[in-house]
Amino acid sequence: MKRSVWPVLVLVLALAASAGLKMGNDRIARRKIPGSSIIYIPSGKYLKPMTFGHPSLVADIIFIWAIQYYGNPAIPGKFEHFTHIFSIIADLDPRYIDPYEIGSLIALYDAKDLTLAIKILDMGLERNPDRWIFPFQAGHYALLAKDFDTAKIYFKKAMDIPGSPPIAKRLYGNAAYKTLDYQTAWATWKEVYETASEDEIRKIASNHLYNIKSTVDIAALKNAVFDFRARFGRNPAALDELVRSGFLRAVPRDFDDKEYLYDPVSGGITTRVNPWKR
Repeated sequence: MKRSVWPVLVLVLALAASAGLKMGNDRIARRKIPGSSIIYIPSGKYLKPMTFGHPSLVADIIFIWAIQYYGNPAIPGKFEHFTHIFSIIADLDPRYIDPYEIGSLIALYDAKDLTLAIKILDMGLERNPDRWIFPFQAGHYALLAKDFDTAKIYFKKAMDIPGSPPIAKRLYGNAAYKTLDYQTAWATWKEVYETASEDEIRKIASNHLYNIKSTVDIAALKNAVFDFRARFGRNPAALDELVRSGFLRAVPRDFDDKEYLYDPVSGGITTRVNPWKR
């Protein structure tokens, strides 16, 4: 028998042995789902010595099986062992990138489980700390789910890995803004603005800086107007009156060094332009 056949034979024997031990407790009919006894393999590290030097081949076989298994909508509770199956593949071939990426997509769109998807990507990052794609993808998934706190964490991890694309920093700055971490957002976009080699990127950074500054400034102005009204029973006639009355040290100006628009009747304060249409 050729040596290359041994890994396949070993895998088949391992699955058969596992099935014999666990058949009675399994809730899924094995005769209908070939190979699903793989969920009872304790760990890829125990299977690896049995591959006779071909762990990557066995990892590929299991991965192909997993795609077919999770592509079957008729299997009940199939995601119960999802992490375990993909950890077996990762233990056999830690640098095999496709299972982490495809596994996270299955978890996100089929299982509709963001936590599970990120867990698979974390598995990839743990075994491949030089691969920025894993935290970047996790940040992207979190962004889609509007989980900006999680997105911020993973985009930061991505941007700190050498070779990561510049957009990782921009997405990190945007996520920081969404979590109301204006100081981090400002510092990040300021760095992008000052180091950008393309006019388009510099303009994008400028718009974000305008937006961050106006958000912070207008919040401070509105608070000062509220305090002024609470003391005097009216809105200030102009924003300068907030300074004369001691509610502000100075009236802030926008990123373009222009005054904010103020309505003394309503007390409303707005920017002169839309940040994204400057």
